[in-house]
Amino acid sequence: MNRPRRHLLCCGAAVAAGLFSALVVPNTAQAMLIHPCEEGGLPPALREHPLVVRAWDGLDPTQLWDVHAHLLGTGDAGSGCRIHEQMTQWWHPLESLRRRVILDGACVPPEAPSVDRAYVQRLMQLTQDFPAGARWLLLAFDEAWDDQEPQARPDWTTFHVPNVYAAEIAARRPNRFGWVASIHPYREDALQRLDAAIGAGALALKWLPSSMNIDLRAPRLRPFYARMAAARLPLIVHGGEEKAVPGAGRAELGNPLLVREPLSHGVRVIVAHAASLGSALDLDRQRPKVVPAFELFARLMDESAWRECLLGDVSALFQANRRPEVWQQVLARQDWHGRLLHGSDYPLPGVGPLYRLGALVRAGLLDAADMPVLEQVRGHNPLLFDLLLKRRVRWRGQGLDPAVFATRRHFVAPTA
Repeated sequence: MNRPRRHLLCCGAAVAAGLFSALVVPNTAQAMLIHPCEEGGLPPALREHPLVVRAWDGLDPTQLWDVHAHLLGTGDAGSGCRIHEQMTQWWHPLESLRRRVILDGACVPPEAPSVDRAYVQRLMQLTQDFPAGARWLLLAFDEAWDDQEPQARPDWTTFHVPNVYAAEIAARRPNRFGWVASIHPYREDALQRLDAAIGAGALALKWLPSSMNIDLRAPRLRPFYARMAAARLPLIVHGGEEKAVPGAGRAELGNPLLVREPLSHGVRVIVAHAASLGSALDLDRQRPKVVPAFELFARLMDESAWRECLLGDVSALFQANRRPEVWQQVLARQDWHGRLLHGSDYPLPGVGPLYRLGALVRAGLLDAADMPVLEQVRGHNPLLFDLLLKRRVRWRGQGLDPAVFATRRHFVAPTA
């Protein structure tokens, strides 16, 4: 069954679609293409296509954990999820459009009786096109907190996904899902919440500092870091620019150099998106100046002190708003690949304007002959499309090493 998606104005859709990775897409006709939500699984002709079959060469599906998959909802089925009230108010058109675009990317129709249920049902359906053993780590997302007053700030919180809900969904399909906790460290009961998450089987912790208002350098975080290090619980932390989830409006807190603080306390840190978007102050200079955030991430990756505990995920890396130089360097730096982790940033692979394969072809990273099959797969299964794309991109003959897709080894069952 084919349910055509709504056609959205490209400029507004592109801005709104950057909910997780700060999309800014030029206003082009190509950006208007919204692909259909094909239902019923991948057709046999696509499933058996050589491009699809070869994608698994050298990969062990039991080691493939997608480390960056978003779980969303509105709370309409008791999930406890919330979205900012402006996202449902017509007099806030950009916020309302943001909600529409993201749900469209997840194939949640406007008439769905429950957003909570439809989102999870679609995600579960997509996983069926993957071999047994492949898993997805579902991200919880805590509220923003005030650093002056000990209170939550719903006015800064674009969306909220409780830990208990992420754990519950993961428990329904433990062979397919794990879960990642999110706990704001400014909470008075932050350590107790962290212990509860560890005891409940959380595989990592997720922060988006600029939106949640978390200063990684704050002394109050040191007991939190100590507990994480002792439990060997990784921290997935957004690095680089975040435009579309302004939250607390603390863009400076997304500076990749700030992760040196948790690293220095023995925490294993996964920098989301490899800090591949936007710019930040180079705080290592006597007179700091603004440089690409990715340049700072690259510097950290080359610092010997962090080689055992600093990683990056490659979710959103090949979206249209990244610079070709970033794509080329990531592919060329084979010495990094053992520390890079596959992630999809779901549901964004299903959002039409975010991926423009022609840009990758023009940059010399993708064979134009691959485009038709990739686009067909995307219409049926954006999760599989994301994996296939990462397996096909090349720069001067070098692609992402299979180690990038063997992510399970970076996670251990936490101990209380």
